[in-house]
Amino acid sequence: MKKVEAIIKPFKLEEVKEALAEIGVQGMTVTEVKGFGRQKGHTEIYRGSEYTVDFLPKVKIEVVIDDENVQTSLDAITKAANTGKIGDGKVFISSVEEAIRIRTGETGAEAVSVN
Repeated sequence: MKKVEAIIKPFKLEEVKEALAEIGVQGMTVTEVKGFGRQKGHTEIYRGSEYTVDFLPKVKIEVVIDDENVQTSLDAITKAANTGKIGDGKVFISSVEEAIRIRTGETGAEAVSVN
């Protein structure tokens, strides 16, 4: 199993969610986060004073997926989240040693599948 974490622009969340649903991924965790990379933030003027906004709003999506479905999921995320502009985000993949469904005690792939 792999944990896929995607940091994307907030307005792309619905498109990514729909793209993952189309390939059968239903469970996910979504967190509102702030950060910056090459985008470096921007300046704004508020009440006549200019100030720098270093951290930009992003959305972090976390999904645990069977190994054989990882590439399909990555393709769906990157296609749906892509605007072609700086700040589109990143996707990180890490190994998951074990998963346990608390309600039933199921482990491994059965714990992350939707029943």
